[in-house]
Amino acid sequence: MKRVVIIGAGLGGLASALRCAHRGYAVTVLEMNDQVGGKMGIFTDRGYTFDTGPTLVTMPFVLLDLFDAIGRRLEDYLDLVPLEPNCRYFFPDGSRLDASSDRTRMADAIRALAGADAEGFERFLAHAESIYNAAAEPFLFSSFSSLRFRDIVRQAKHLPALARIDAFRTMNAVVSEFFGDGRLRQLFNRFATYNGSSPFRAPATLSIIPYVEFEMGGWYVRGGLYKIAETLRQLATEDGVQIRTSCEVTRIVHAGKRATGVMTKDGNFIAADAVICNADAIYAHEALLDRTALRKPGRFAGAEPSLAGFVMLLGVRKQFDHLAHHNIFFSKDYPAEFKALVDDGIPAPDPTIYVSISAKSDPDHAPEGCSNLFVLVNAPPLNGRFDWDSYKGKYRNLILSALGRFGLPDLESRLAMEQIITPADFERRFNAYRGSIYGTSSNNRMAAFLRPPNRSRDLANLFFAGGSSHPGGGIPLVLLSGAHATRLLGEVLG
Repeated sequence: MKRVVIIGAGLGGLASALRCAHRGYAVTVLEMNDQVGGKMGIFTDRGYTFDTGPTLVTMPFVLLDLFDAIGRRLEDYLDLVPLEPNCRYFFPDGSRLDASSDRTRMADAIRALAGADAEGFERFLAHAESIYNAAAEPFLFSSFSSLRFRDIVRQAKHLPALARIDAFRTMNAVVSEFFGDGRLRQLFNRFATYNGSSPFRAPATLSIIPYVEFEMGGWYVRGGLYKIAETLRQLATEDGVQIRTSCEVTRIVHAGKRATGVMTKDGNFIAADAVICNADAIYAHEALLDRTALRKPGRFAGAEPSLAGFVMLLGVRKQFDHLAHHNIFFSKDYPAEFKALVDDGIPAPDPTIYVSISAKSDPDHAPEGCSNLFVLVNAPPLNGRFDWDSYKGKYRNLILSALGRFGLPDLESRLAMEQIITPADFERRFNAYRGSIYGTSSNNRMAAFLRPPNRSRDLANLFFAGGSSHPGGGIPLVLLSGAHATRLLGEVLG
């Protein structure tokens, strides 16, 4: 029986493990932390429960496909709940908009806010749909093994799609074409941050992100999104996968141009016929592979990381009737916010704030009469300009003050518990490249090709899955990376 070792039990690693086990391989998953899920985590304290990573499921058919591939029924394990509204947006002028995956309802909401831009919404979705139709097969549902000539030739049938994915304009440029109201431009530009990029730099190709949310819906998993990770772990164990937590891999061992296994921190060698790396791909190249394994050492030197995140988990002794499950509180000056984050590399002094309250859908996630606020603010990746460990208290106060202006006053006096997660924590806990959430950014036209591919360019039987590799971050794309890695592995192992 062929042996597969998977480094990391994030969603990409767990999806790979399930698919590999279903193919008949002997699979061992090694996770450095004490729980599976990677950045999809869970935190509980004093009766408050928080998803500490993703809080929304999009493209649920990708999750369904994983269950189908391993002979299970999704509905037997997970209860996916459509959210209405899928997000409530608050603007600095006091106005707000409830976003809906029902096109008619969404158009009506836009018409009430900004009149004629309702027609622009329909035209924008039509344009985004055309991009999705051109981009989905070559850039989402196909794997990238490398940019070597033979692989480019293999992908040649997809090259005409390059002309149809609007890669030569920025997200902001195409949004501005369809929306005249500054509030709606801000709303639709926000979707570039779904993969940690700036709408003023990222290609308009990312318009497929709002298209997916408005066309296919935003979903919550009853009990919390961490149930996805828990369920995949359960199914993997049932299928014979060995999952070892608190087991850190320190090196990918190779002989010539083939991986032979991995070394763990406690000095054990685990042999493998193939290795799938679910750890951050740049970290893997810099820390897990020695220079003799690399054709081009330092290949990712200077790669631009995605945005990081500043997270606050707040248990609050109050309920907020004016908030929905998902909420966005916009800054006054969006270009200035991204100038600070991307150009200057500093926390935005006036940040846009995302707040998720899962207790709106799962009341037992907070004590009676209370709320569990998952607060996320985009942050610059680590750059050595300031120390998050000493700065986080000041930034925390700034965010609490900003939330007070949006109808959440006196949070400080109502806090029952509090936990803060900074970019430095992301780097320490997940070996995330410079504390980024999504690996490399998409702030250039070739981002889809520059992201680490699913098959190593250095070792013939080393593969990559997870948000830092192709096709990118977010639940559906990470699950797709596991499918791609497993398919490529099958071509090598048979």
